[in-house]
Amino acid sequence: MAGRIEDYALIGDMQTAALVCRDGTVDWLCLPRFDSHAIFAGLLGTEEHGFWRLGPAHAADSPPPTAARRTYRGDSLILESEWDTPRGTVRVTDFMPPRDGAPQLIRIVEGVTGRVPMRSALRMRFSYGRVVPWVHKHEGRTVAVAGPDSVWFDTESETYGKSLTTYADFTVAPGDRIAFTISWQPSHKEPPPLPEPETSLEATEDFWREWVEHCTYHGPYREAVIRSLITLKALTYAPTGGIVAAPTTSLPEDIGGVRNWDYRYTWLRDAAITLSSLLRTGYREEARAWREWLLRAVAGDPENLQIMYGIAGERELGEAELDWLPGYERSAPVRVGNGAAHQLQLDVYGEVTEALHLAHMTGLARNDYASLLQLKLIRYLEDHWQEPDEGIWEVRGPRRHFVHSKVMAWVAVDRTIKLIQSGDADGPLERWKELRDDIHRDVCEKGYDKERNTFTQSYGSQELDASLLLIPQMGFLPPDDKRVIGTIEAIQRELSTPDGFILRYPTEGESEGVDGLPGDEGAFLACSFWMADDLAMIGRVDEARKLFEKLLALRNDLGLLAEEWDPRLQRQVGNFPQAFSHVPLIDTALRLTASGAYGG
Repeated sequence: MAGRIEDYALIGDMQTAALVCRDGTVDWLCLPRFDSHAIFAGLLGTEEHGFWRLGPAHAADSPPPTAARRTYRGDSLILESEWDTPRGTVRVTDFMPPRDGAPQLIRIVEGVTGRVPMRSALRMRFSYGRVVPWVHKHEGRTVAVAGPDSVWFDTESETYGKSLTTYADFTVAPGDRIAFTISWQPSHKEPPPLPEPETSLEATEDFWREWVEHCTYHGPYREAVIRSLITLKALTYAPTGGIVAAPTTSLPEDIGGVRNWDYRYTWLRDAAITLSSLLRTGYREEARAWREWLLRAVAGDPENLQIMYGIAGERELGEAELDWLPGYERSAPVRVGNGAAHQLQLDVYGEVTEALHLAHMTGLARNDYASLLQLKLIRYLEDHWQEPDEGIWEVRGPRRHFVHSKVMAWVAVDRTIKLIQSGDADGPLERWKELRDDIHRDVCEKGYDKERNTFTQSYGSQELDASLLLIPQMGFLPPDDKRVIGTIEAIQRELSTPDGFILRYPTEGESEGVDGLPGDEGAFLACSFWMADDLAMIGRVDEARKLFEKLLALRNDLGLLAEEWDPRLQRQVGNFPQAFSHVPLIDTALRLTASGAYGG
């Protein structure tokens, strides 16, 4: 049975990632890329769908013991888990070395005290748990083959097969170190090189130490910021610079419900705000790589900008349901691909333009095509900003005139005007100034409820939406504007959970609400960070700090956040870990640090 979402640790190599539970079970791993088929899909099903457990031996009729302690080794993505047993203490170190060749997951068992009996149980199931591979020996190595894929299992420990599972039973004493490695390779190629676990461990630690040294943030929330930055780096697909929203699919927003989506793709919105955080903390190379990814993905067709792409810029992300997987805690359907890819979301034009603007303002080397792309995006918006769209939350109900979408269209025009004024692009400056004024006027007239003193979710609507919290952050109106303050206070009244966290928008329980889906969802963590930002901007800095520190307390023991927090179940929900949660954490920490609003 899969653990709670917050029971998992992330390890990865900047091309794919694995989730490791507290009991030493790897329940999720896609090879060779984030968006490849999973070879361990137990997270979304049962052990029959693939897992790799490594920990102290236990009776067959009892659950595997959970680690007494676990931590990342320093500022790295190297996981160390320790078990205290009646016979002694043992440590397991899990990591995935950044790679040039075959992807590897390496697990090193180390005896600490006593003599501890251990067991490795490896059950590989290809194609998201549906295909049992052919497992056999090849020149002393164990290899599992199915179609185009092969996974090689290497260890010095003696192994045996039973019930379509590969086992190793062994005992460790102080000073013993026994390594286990799986490596992926296309099945038609020669075997991958024999792993060198200790050398790879040292190289992996060096990689993360050197990467973290580039961080320019040294404020009071450095531990949380560094862990979030490492997580964002882990969600970056190194060969292209694309950034996945999360390494998982179909972890539910509503336990037992249908709000289950595949997040293993690059959302322009998420990637753009990730770029912003990376630039503001000193990571220019990642920003440059993302900009190059964007230009390749959009090349030749900027007028048909998609809201998301594959990690190499693929456009076709067809959505399908995997009916043989029962889903995480029976949350079905399990989906791969994402049918929202071709939605119209006008706010994306603003996020992309804002990211390009920030890259320009922070001195990232000029790219003439980036400026040309920005101009093309504004020419498209000039003709289409008045259309309804699906909005930031990818609603599957009817299109609406979402206020946030219009605000971000204004942002796109505003930042492009600044680009022209800087002398780095040419365009119809006066015409676009008029366009900027037209959009601003339209939003203030049609998206604002004078009686309640609040902006609304969409034109003519009475509903609120947490994306309205971005109005002052984007510079659409100043923080001290009474309409901004009224909107913040209205969202606090109407979209807050009892513990003070923020919902995206009202959901309707069993009936279908604005998003066209039944069921509810938890508090959206990004929106809660936005609230903390806004409170600081309007001078309520102590309240902002308290909310921020409550949000930090929701992180799991390793500093990781999913997409949402379920206030009823008091647990994390949604895909995990989520870039769209870690980015605003960084942004809020920077704002509070700049304002001096922190304790201790």
